[in-house]
Amino acid sequence: MQRQDAIACFQAHREDLAALGVKTLFLFGSVARNQATINSDVDLLVEFSRPVGLLTFARLHRFLETWLDRRVDLGTPDSLKDHLRSSVSQDLVHAFSID
Repeated sequence: MQRQDAIACFQAHREDLAALGVKTLFLFGSVARNQATINSDVDLLVEFSRPVGLLTFARLHRFLETWLDRRVDLGTPDSLKDHLRSSVSQDLVHAFSID
């Protein structure tokens, strides 16, 4: 999967993402670098427009895996471990937002 494929998928599901409270999605990792292989997962950070619970987070995760037809690693900027911040920030690509 290429970066532009993921971004196009997010745009195609704009209304669904908004309904789940998604404000912004950021890609990082191999898809963000356009180095993904057939077995690569999609690494994403999500920011929400409102507080969401675990069930909404899980629904979003399931939808993303279905839409992208890939395993998805999903987190929030606050959940990112300190030792990963530097490497993740080098790859970070703004992939979607609701204005």
